[in-house]
Amino acid sequence: MSRVVVSWSGGKDSCFACHKAISEGFDVYYLMNFVSKDGRCMSHGLDSQLILAQSKAIGIPMVQREVAWETYEEGFKSVVHELKQKGVESAVFGDISNIAGHEGWIDRVCSELDIKPVKPLWGSDPWQLLADFIEEGFKARVVMVKANLFGKEWLGRTVNETFMRDLRKLTKKVDVHPCGELGEYHTFVYDGPLFRKRLRILKSEKKTVEGFWFLDITRYETVEK
Repeated sequence: MSRVVVSWSGGKDSCFACHKAISEGFDVYYLMNFVSKDGRCMSHGLDSQLILAQSKAIGIPMVQREVAWETYEEGFKSVVHELKQKGVESAVFGDISNIAGHEGWIDRVCSELDIKPVKPLWGSDPWQLLADFIEEGFKARVVMVKANLFGKEWLGRTVNETFMRDLRKLTKKVDVHPCGELGEYHTFVYDGPLFRKRLRILKSEKKTVEGFWFLDITRYETVEK
């Protein structure tokens, strides 16, 4: 069984990719997450401690490192080099399709690291992915949306059938990828088949951050399922 590390953001796509990798027989040995110097997750801006709590609730250890966008690739390679010494052979990613400016990055970097890229969601129909994520029993909340595409009321919404219905209506008016692949919206997963325990969000605050509405989760707890 191949040992893998999962590139982890805390959101639905990396979580679902991890879930699919396990179902395909991969041994997920670590989650890998990068944070900025202010202690926020690089991808979604969430508190790094919340992401660590998520890892503990799932039961898979996390390697979390501080980087800047300019040093992201260097940091990524450094972590993978270390994990290769522990038997990690592949890296799992939640990417669905090519993103402008990011084309070929995964394959190039993995080739330079001499590891295999695993992309369980790649090329999938995004609406079907979203439906499958919900049907599998995962629970996620919307934590960030582009303010020019979504209203403030989308923050904190649970990703469920009602969310999908409203998102379909929205996509008829504005150009939004169903899974938020271009950063239109971000989520935080707090429960699901991967989780041994679940996270309960107790307090959050809605903010505006550089053209985004952002849900800052400030208090939470881990509870038995």
